[in-house]
Amino acid sequence: MLLNPTFLKLNRIPLLMVLTSALLYWVFAYNLVRTDYIKLITLYSALFFLFYKLVQHFKSNIPFLTYLAFALRAIFILATPNLSQDFYRFIWDGRMIFEGFNPYLYTVESFINQGTFPVAQAQELREGMGPLNAGHYTNYPPVNQLCFVIAGLFAGKNILGSAIVLRLLIIAADFGTLHFGKKLLEQLNIPKHQIFWYILNPFIIIELTGNLHFEGVMIFFLVWSLYLLYSGKWLWSAVVLALSISVKLIPLIFLPLFFQWFINNKSKTSKGTPLKSPQDNNTNIHPSNALHKKTSKWIPAFAEMTRLIGFYSIVLITTIVLFLPFYSSEFINNYSQTVALWFQNFEFNASIYYVAREIGYLFRGYNEIAIIGKIIPIVVVLVTLIITFFRKNKTMVALITAMLFVLSFYYFTTTTVHPWYVATLLILSVFTKYKFPLVWSFVIILSYLAYVNLNKADKSENLWIIAVEYIIVYGVFIWEIFFKKPNVRLKQF
Repeated sequence: MLLNPTFLKLNRIPLLMVLTSALLYWVFAYNLVRTDYIKLITLYSALFFLFYKLVQHFKSNIPFLTYLAFALRAIFILATPNLSQDFYRFIWDGRMIFEGFNPYLYTVESFINQGTFPVAQAQELREGMGPLNAGHYTNYPPVNQLCFVIAGLFAGKNILGSAIVLRLLIIAADFGTLHFGKKLLEQLNIPKHQIFWYILNPFIIIELTGNLHFEGVMIFFLVWSLYLLYSGKWLWSAVVLALSISVKLIPLIFLPLFFQWFINNKSKTSKGTPLKSPQDNNTNIHPSNALHKKTSKWIPAFAEMTRLIGFYSIVLITTIVLFLPFYSSEFINNYSQTVALWFQNFEFNASIYYVAREIGYLFRGYNEIAIIGKIIPIVVVLVTLIITFFRKNKTMVALITAMLFVLSFYYFTTTTVHPWYVATLLILSVFTKYKFPLVWSFVIILSYLAYVNLNKADKSENLWIIAVEYIIVYGVFIWEIFFKKPNVRLKQF
């Protein structure tokens, strides 16, 4: 049995750590105010330390870690998110669709300012999400909207009930990530316990289960897609990748990276067995036939390119089909404007961008976000193409590592890095030798202290706190890239 007397006797201290973790999570979920910064940092640091030690100790006991991961999530079931207001908008969008409205065509303020209340608890939802969120069009893709609709279906008149439904969907997605993540790790000959650096991480439990961010659902589809691709089921992999994109748009950045996987893996299973052309086994063709030799070389290349084009086509078509129910000319305009806000208007927890902004202030005297925000996507695309064509991304580990590098570069340069964004880096790192996302998942809590001077005259972010966060992240990143010996692995990993 999992908890037999011998097990209990041999693991008294670790089990005490489990109980302590459960207590601290309960305090975090039901007795924490976001602005209580000392309590926030203390709780999070303690939880991270306990998580780290528990994975170390029980890494050979996968069932125990699995039960623990979802028992800790269960603590949050009845909690109202205390670090994010976004879930109010999720509930609003779901109820809007349930009432027959297209959420992409209306802002929340467009109703409230006219004294119109299209959904139940409209005023409470508006107050909860705040004026910034209420003043913009929704930017959540269709599969994400489907999750919101499910919450509206089962709890259309109760905010906490809607939050519980959303939370159960995210927990279910974590089950899927655990399932396919373990299977992919096993096929890659990587220790299966590495998935728990994601699944058991307090950052993931708090930000996704606790604060209801749907990166968890996007990540589930992404990991499932990678597992299908490695298993040779590239058609279904493309469909599932489109589902991931239709939860959060971020996987779009990975699309160019699949080029070498299809071009260099010459087999139906894409695992390296050479794809034979029909002529390879035809002994009746004279070997001196130069035309035959030339033609036979092109057949595999044609097949590989066909699969690549097919993969991209399925991703594109599936994504378009999922958006079609919401299509209108207004939708295109509203959605593109909302997405552009993240590059040209919003600023939060950035790093390189803040340096560029200060240079702009020095030479121009004002914020250059409108210009820098247009340059960033171009630079990210160029770096992505360089990694696509000049880095060897032939194996699954190399492909995932390329994804990690591309997304890291994007987050290092973008204008806005909300804490939950790091979740995607963390899951990708599980399949690689790089651990800087694990470090980032710890120090990201500092971003919640960015406005520690909110009650003072200075309403801007505390850049000293942001600097501490990124000095640590960049320090580990640079060490792993340039100084860590290839054959050296930390024992705990």
